[in-house]
Amino acid sequence: MFGRIMPVSHPATAQTRADVLWWRTAVIYQIYIRSFADGDGDGIGDLAGIRSRLPYLRDLGADAIWITPFYPSPMADGGYDVADYRDIEPLFGTLADADAMIADAHGLGLRVIIDIVPNHSSDQHRWFQAALAAGPGSPERERYVFRPGRGEHGELAPTDWESAFGGPAWTRLPDGEWYLHLFAPEQPDFNWENPEVVTEFEDILRFWLDRGVDGFRIDVANSLKKDQSFPDVGSEAEAVLVPHEGPHHPFWDRDEVHEVYRGWRSVSDTFGADRTFVAEAWVDSPDRLARYTRADELHTAFNFAFVRAPWDAAELRATIDKCLAAAAVVGAPATWVLSNHDVTRHATRYARLDSTGGGVTDEARVGPNTPLDPALGLRRARAATLLMLALPGSAYVYQGEELGLPEVVDLPEDVLADPIWERSEHRVRGRDGCRVPIPWTTDGPSLGFGSGDPWLPQPASFAGLSVQAEQGVAGSTLELYRSALAHRRALTVAQTVDWLPSPEGSLAFRRLTADGSSVVCVVACTDAAVPLPAYDEVLVASTALEHGPDGETRLPGEAAVWLRLR
Repeated sequence: MFGRIMPVSHPATAQTRADVLWWRTAVIYQIYIRSFADGDGDGIGDLAGIRSRLPYLRDLGADAIWITPFYPSPMADGGYDVADYRDIEPLFGTLADADAMIADAHGLGLRVIIDIVPNHSSDQHRWFQAALAAGPGSPERERYVFRPGRGEHGELAPTDWESAFGGPAWTRLPDGEWYLHLFAPEQPDFNWENPEVVTEFEDILRFWLDRGVDGFRIDVANSLKKDQSFPDVGSEAEAVLVPHEGPHHPFWDRDEVHEVYRGWRSVSDTFGADRTFVAEAWVDSPDRLARYTRADELHTAFNFAFVRAPWDAAELRATIDKCLAAAAVVGAPATWVLSNHDVTRHATRYARLDSTGGGVTDEARVGPNTPLDPALGLRRARAATLLMLALPGSAYVYQGEELGLPEVVDLPEDVLADPIWERSEHRVRGRDGCRVPIPWTTDGPSLGFGSGDPWLPQPASFAGLSVQAEQGVAGSTLELYRSALAHRRALTVAQTVDWLPSPEGSLAFRRLTADGSSVVCVVACTDAAVPLPAYDEVLVASTALEHGPDGETRLPGEAAVWLRLR
């Protein structure tokens, strides 16, 4: 049972949202550009589509948007193979369209974060094409990682490193040299020991900051530096979406990578303290992650330990404590996320009936034969969302999660586009299931996504999960998000939570608000109902509360609620 909840005063260090920089408390909405909104009817999302839907994001309650890569690209990996970092892929629009989108967003009070991909380029990038033409030993090849092979005739790869997408991480050229690609062969790795690479990316940052972007999400931020002795790993390669143990791994989370980000921070600081970075860094502990957010480095980094945590009260609490404690040491805000374009949507992760417990694991990708309980998954997803949004720091929302969209687990094999599908020799379906275009209306060829068929097919069930179907409907997932985001703005920015005693299998904690009251978040992580403490007001609940004949109010199992205590 709950212990007595005593009133507390604001600590001397407590601040209101107005006192701090926006990125410390923001809710950022992730846009996977191919699948958000199609403005020209070609079945692929674009900048015009984003512009048309910006008022929706403002009304949802987002503070900012993050847009996945929109640069010119052959699309070997959904745009993460960049051919030109200073232009726009024609499928998505033009530089003028990007400028107009940024201006429109700012006019609506939305900040704009864009993706930057520093580990690798496309093999069609002018630098890599020049390296191929120049040959071994040339300055052009020094911009990438080229090595001679092993064996009598150089026929063996330089190391045993494997690609995160499957298969070897080295490809041999006709001239005998090998080049490194930690991802697809079409994505050669830059050589970050080369000062020319360092200068180039700092100039790219300035190019986009000059155009008004508010920040950057850094793709695989922990991978840039490689051990220059090029040792073997000695074991099977680790997939990209698992923690990588540093600092002695040959290419994951090496200490030298922090030199790069100190340089980047010096660039962003010249544009003002309201510009920001967020790191995608799959590292092995919150303490290692915190190193990326030291005062002279990056501002924030995704707490992937939270994504990986199972739906278990004790595990979640331990993870939250570790993340908050590590962030506090360096004075950074915690940065929470439940879904993105690389992981199975959490409405489906939490629906699994096997042993994964809803966390992202090596075996977390679902398929047509994975045992699922979709109703249970959605209940847990809604509860997990209230848990995440109640925590101090910033939070990222992946497009469509506000509609309760599940992973599309049964896409036809002939439409799968993720390079993981081919590189795994059709053993792993990849990430396309979370990238299906989102539904805006209840009918039409693409449910309002565009005027034609979408690039990935939407299941018929998406019609009932569209914005049109959920908007204004009490109890819908969309209205749950809108309510939670509106109430979240009242929470203070103190980087701690006040845990309260609660029944086994549940969580409860208190956050102070700007008006001197408290908000208590209670989460039931099992099917057992949880008695609630006395409260003044229910702010938002993931499901209807139970009221017993004795006057006791209970939170049903697999649910969450925010309560106001004055």
